[in-house]
Amino acid sequence: MSKKTFRGPSRAERHQRPENPHAEGAGSKFSRPGRGQPPKDRVAGGGVLLFGFHPVREALRSSQRKIVRLWATDVAAERLADEIAAKGLVPTIVSNEELSSRLPADSVHQGLLAEAGPLEPIGLDELPADGIVLVLDQITDPHNVGAIMRTAAAFNVSAIVTTERHSPAMTGVLAKSASGALEHVPIASVVNLARALEELGDMGYQRVGLDSEGGASLEHIELTRPLALVLGAEGKGLRRLSRENCDVLARLDMPGKIKSLNVSNACAVALTIVRLKLN
Repeated sequence: MSKKTFRGPSRAERHQRPENPHAEGAGSKFSRPGRGQPPKDRVAGGGVLLFGFHPVREALRSSQRKIVRLWATDVAAERLADEIAAKGLVPTIVSNEELSSRLPADSVHQGLLAEAGPLEPIGLDELPADGIVLVLDQITDPHNVGAIMRTAAAFNVSAIVTTERHSPAMTGVLAKSASGALEHVPIASVVNLARALEELGDMGYQRVGLDSEGGASLEHIELTRPLALVLGAEGKGLRRLSRENCDVLARLDMPGKIKSLNVSNACAVALTIVRLKLN
C-alpha cells in the first residue's frame, strides 16, 4: 500500500481496500452482471449510482444527499479528501479497471463511483412565486435530460417538472451528463403533465411551449415571471394536451442552414433569450 500522505485521518482509518479486488464488501448492493440482474447503473432498493468527478464531488458537498458507499482510486481520493472527510466516509480504494468493471461500457468515471440515496422530489406548491421552471414532456434520453439539467443549473432555473413515467432515472449516465446539477436543481415529479400545467397556470405561471411550428418567435413574445418553459421530446415534440395547456407556443428562429436543434441545445438557446428579455 502506498505510503504517501493523505490529509485528515490515517489511510488505514479512512480507506478500505478489499483483499480480493473482485469481491464485494459486506452489505453491498452490487452484483456481477448476469441474466435477470439490473443494469450496471442501477442499485437495488431505489438507490442511485453516481460516477465522475463533478457528480460525485457535488453529491459529497450536498447536505441533501446520503452517500452509502464510495469507491475511488488513490489519486481521486486525494483530490476529494476534504469532501470525503466532511461527509464522514471511508472510501474503498480500487483500481481504474475495477471501477470500469462495475459500470456500463465506456463510462467515464474519472476514478470515482458512489452509491447514494435518491433525492426527494418537491411538490408544485413548493415552486417560487417568481420562478423560472422547465417542464419536460416525456424526454426520455438520459444524455439530453442530463444536459438540460446542467444548463438549468447554469441559468439558476428554479426547478424541473417531469413525469413519473416516460422519464429517465436520475442516476448513472444522466447524472454524469448533468455534471453535478442533480444536487442544485430541484425535481418536481408528477403523474399527469397536463394537470400539472393547469396547476402552474393557476399559480400564475406563464406557460410557453417550445414548438417548431409555433406562431411566433420566442424573441418576439412578451415574457413574464413566473415562467414555465415547456420542452418536448425530439421527433414527437409536445403532446396535444401539453400544447393545449400552454399559454403560447413559440419557435426558435435560427439564422443558419440547419433550423432544428437538439432539445438540450434548444433549451440553452431558449434560456438565453429568456434571461435577456426578463433582465
